[in-house]
Amino acid sequence: MKIVRVETLISTGSFAASRKWAIIRNDILKEIRAVDWPPGSGKFTIYPESGKKRGKGNGVKPIKEGLIERLKAKGWKLEEPLSLAVATQPGHVDAVLYTKDGPVAFEWETGNISSSHRALNKMGLGLMKGALAAGVLVVPSRRLYKFLTDRIGNFDELKPYLDVWKSLPCKKGVLEVVVIEQDAESTSVPRIPKGTAGRALA
Repeated sequence: MKIVRVETLISTGSFAASRKWAIIRNDILKEIRAVDWPPGSGKFTIYPESGKKRGKGNGVKPIKEGLIERLKAKGWKLEEPLSLAVATQPGHVDAVLYTKDGPVAFEWETGNISSSHRALNKMGLGLMKGALAAGVLVVPSRRLYKFLTDRIGNFDELKPYLDVWKSLPCKKGVLEVVVIEQDAESTSVPRIPKGTAGRALA
């Protein structure tokens, strides 16, 4: 899988400049690049079909499953709740790595664009409260987005609001968005299956 952009929204304080964060960040990016389809092919090839119509295009959740399991094997905790010392807790994140500097949160977007906003707000709030050391959100590029479940969260729809997260009052920590894209397109590979969650197909 290609990483076409890493947008750094916040990077401040000792952890952001540390060798520890550099190692964690490089490992996250390495694992993202290792995502492939079909599994075992060594590259990420997408079936080039629009996801706008029901039953068409490609699902999202199977793309991240192997990566999440690899993170788990490296000590990350999956589906972890974030305790942010607020009245209503903001829910779980896909994976958390606990470090002496604080938790590092990882989210791979499988919901709609409002879900992407919630993920960044959740991690931004964690940084503001000093409850997180870093947060990373993975979203598709426009080139990949058009072949996935319709209305999936994507970078182009986040771009107009990036300055909001960049302006958060944060004394230390990191907040980044990683933008992903396919290596190739081919009708000879299977579509990525869609799973059902309520009325939404992912």
